Amino acid sequence: MPMATTTIAPASSASNEQLLAAGWAALPAAYRMPASAPTLEEARIYCKNLTESHYENFTVASWFLPARLRPHFNSIYAYCRISDDLGDEVGDTQQSLALLDYWAQQLNDCYAGITRHPVFVALSETIRTCEIPKEPFADLLVAFKQDQVVTRYETRDELIDYCRNSANPVGRLVLYACGYRDAERFVLSDHTCTALQLANFWQDVSVDWKKDRVYIPQEDLRRFGLTDTVMTGSVADDHFRALIKDEVKWTRALFAAGMPLISMVDQDLALDLDLFSRGGLEILSAIEKQKYDVLTSRPSLSKGRKMALMCRALATKFVPGMSRGTRAMKGDRSVG
Repeated sequence: MPMATTTIAPASSASNEQLLAAGWAALPAAYRMPASAPTLEEARIYCKNLTESHYENFTVASWFLPARLRPHFNSIYAYCRISDDLGDEVGDTQQSLALLDYWAQQLNDCYAGITRHPVFVALSETIRTCEIPKEPFADLLVAFKQDQVVTRYETRDELIDYCRNSANPVGRLVLYACGYRDAERFVLSDHTCTALQLANFWQDVSVDWKKDRVYIPQEDLRRFGLTDTVMTGSVADDHFRALIKDEVKWTRALFAAGMPLISMVDQDLALDLDLFSRGGLEILSAIEKQKYDVLTSRPSLSKGRKMALMCRALATKFVPGMSRGTRAMKGDRSVG
């Protein structure tokens, strides 16, 4: 069975302008195109403020980065944040698609040396300094468009293909920003980013169901004697718990496959990778502690567990001789 899709009729030029206007109106006013381009310093402040106001974990992780890299991470994050919101926060499929097409054109213009939006003013300097190709930025937009028209995935391979555009580009952008661009590190990063995406899928099964999105592969549901209708219930039965347990096992294996990357980058980036990987593993542990029932309540990390992760990351930075990822590669279950 192919991926379930929704057919969207193309919009005329006139209606496209209306879709864009309505779409921007549904988003924060600060997202809109300004009348004139800001200076690079103003654009960097914009991206820094957007980063710090939206994603606590990203901000915490950025503490470990050298100061020279923070503006680049902020511009990358700001691009990803707005791109994601264009797809998920508008509430209308046609408006989101129009906005994502517009944003893709702004990306093309950025690579052509034409910028006006503060995100692209800042991003253009990041692209120039870090020599980042357009592909990972463009791939993210492919995924966000896909979310507008694809609501089901038949196989794990199809889901992995989606993650190739939705999650993996982020890891590659981070590596580019830190000066890494070899295939071996990219592959390891892909494992980690895909695992993080999958962990979020299993955490958000009920949230996504309310949006008519099902990321659990249809073949996996059938393998456990289930259909999508199982998610209409408020309590998970034994078959559903067994299914989620299997997805968690698969995801843990992907995290393990990506762990060697931690020992292949400089210490500052290694701390970030360790923190994010362990955060993803903690989500899986939270699912396990609920006996794989992600329908009754959404698994989440307590403030105490988040603080424990932070303390461990700080210890890794300041305690001489502490390994960067060795315990994780040997199957450290302190997070599980």
